[in-house]
Amino acid sequence: MTLVLEEGKQVELKENGVFAIVAITKHGVNLARGLHSTFQQSDLFYMSKFEKGDEDTRHIQLFEGNVRLLLPSLFQSYKGIIMIVSLGAVVRMIAPILKDKKTDPAVVVIDDKGEHVISVLSGHLGGANELTKEVANILDAKPVITTASDVQKTIAVDLFGSRFGWEWESAKFLTPVSASVVNEEHVAIVQESGEKEWWNYDHPLPDSIKVYASVEEAIEAKPKAALIITHRQLNRNEQLILENGVLYRPKVIVLGIGCNRGTSLAEIENVIEKTLEELRFSIKSVKAICSIDLKKDEEGLIALAQKYNWDFICYSADELNKMSIQDPSDTVYKFTGAYGVSEPAAMLYSGSKDLALVKKKSGNVTISVALIPY
Repeated sequence: MTLVLEEGKQVELKENGVFAIVAITKHGVNLARGLHSTFQQSDLFYMSKFEKGDEDTRHIQLFEGNVRLLLPSLFQSYKGIIMIVSLGAVVRMIAPILKDKKTDPAVVVIDDKGEHVISVLSGHLGGANELTKEVANILDAKPVITTASDVQKTIAVDLFGSRFGWEWESAKFLTPVSASVVNEEHVAIVQESGEKEWWNYDHPLPDSIKVYASVEEAIEAKPKAALIITHRQLNRNEQLILENGVLYRPKVIVLGIGCNRGTSLAEIENVIEKTLEELRFSIKSVKAICSIDLKKDEEGLIALAQKYNWDFICYSADELNKMSIQDPSDTVYKFTGAYGVSEPAAMLYSGSKDLALVKKKSGNVTISVALIPY
C-alpha cells in the first residue's frame, strides 16, 4: 500500500517496529534498505518512485508527496526516527512539531553516503545518542554527538542512574545543574542508597565533582549544585541542598505484603502510603511487592503492581520458612503453611536480614519493609 500524503491529513501507519527509517533519494533508499534488513526493530518508509517490487514481502511502506507531511504521524508512533535526509531539511521539517524534550522522539540523521550518523533531537531522554552509536556501528559510519556531557565524558544529569531505574523527584533544576557539571563548577554528590556502579568511564570523576558522606557535609561545603541519591524524605534543613540540586530515587524499597482474600487495591495502597510516610520513605523508591504464592492471583496486589509498574513476586511456603524471622505465627502457618508472609518475603527479595519495618498489621493488610543493600 502506498501512503498518499496530503496537507492537514493524518496518515494511518502499519507499525511493526519501534524505530522508523525514512529515505527520499535513490542512494538513500539503497542505504535504508540495507539498514532495515539489519535493524530488526525498524519500519522503512521511502518514496514510491523508488519502488523495487518486494516492498510488501519486506513490510516496507511507500509514500507519495512531501515527506514533511509524514513526520507528524511518525512522531506520534515511533520511539525514534532515522532520516536519510540533509540535516538542514530535517531541522526545518521537525521545527513546527516539536513539543517537549521529555516526549519528543529521538531523531537521527544519516548523510546520503552513509558516512556520518548525527544525533539531532532528544539525545539523552529520547535516546538519540545511543541510537546514533548503534546505527553508526551497523553502517561502519562516524557517530556525531554534540551533547556536552557526552563529549566531555562526564555525568549526564538527566540520565543519571536511568539504567538502574532511578527517577528524579523533580525536573525543575535539571538544566542549571547540568550546566554546573559541564562547566566544571563544584558539584556535590551524596548517595545514601542505590547502585554504586554509576560512573562507567575509564577515568576518575572530574575534580569538580565531589562525593560527600552526608547531606549535612555537602551543605557545609557550599557547592554550586548537587546530586542526591536517596530513598529517604529529606528534612527541612537538608532541603537547602536542593536549591540547585536534583534528588534521585533509586529503586531499593521492597514491600512484603500479606492480606485477606479480596482486599481492595484502595485499602492496600492506603496502608502502603501511610507506612512509607511514617518511615519517611519515598514511594518512588519502591521496587517490588512480595507475598506468598497463595496470593499470586490476588486482584488487589496485581492491580497495585500494574498501577505503579512494580515487580510482583510470590514465594512458596517452603521458601518463606527458610528465613529466620522475629515473629513467627502458628496461626499464619495453619492457613498458609508458612510461619510468616510479609517479613520473609521482603527479606528474600531484598537480600537483607534487617528490616526497616518488621511487621505492621492494619485492617486486612500486613506489611513489612526492607531495603535492598548495595
